[in-house]
Amino acid sequence: MKNNENEYLKTLVNQIVESILSKKGKEIVSIDLRGIGSTVCDYFILCNGDSKTQVAAIAEGIDEQVKKNLHIDPHHREGMAYAHWVLLDYLDVVVHIFQKEYRDFYKLENLWADGKIEYIEEE
Repeated sequence: MKNNENEYLKTLVNQIVESILSKKGKEIVSIDLRGIGSTVCDYFILCNGDSKTQVAAIAEGIDEQVKKNLHIDPHHREGMAYAHWVLLDYLDVVVHIFQKEYRDFYKLENLWADGKIEYIEEE
């Protein structure tokens, strides 16, 4: 069961990151929260876009790619109306897509610094 769960998480995280890269998302970070203890999910994926249009496009791209390839819809979506900070909740993985100034203000990486942080290189 644990191997299947790890494979599922790895596949989901990879699909999300690939989608972000395809929409030119910036400063992509994956935070593995599994070693921390009681957390709301196993992974956070963070990135930012240059505009509300790009933030919305990144969110829509993730939604479409994950649904197409893994047949999964987010359990919850939030923030699409203004696209300053969009959250896609896949239960085990929560994606945060920001406009740069909102990401700099909230600094989620600092709040979850105990997690295993991986910086993803942009293409």
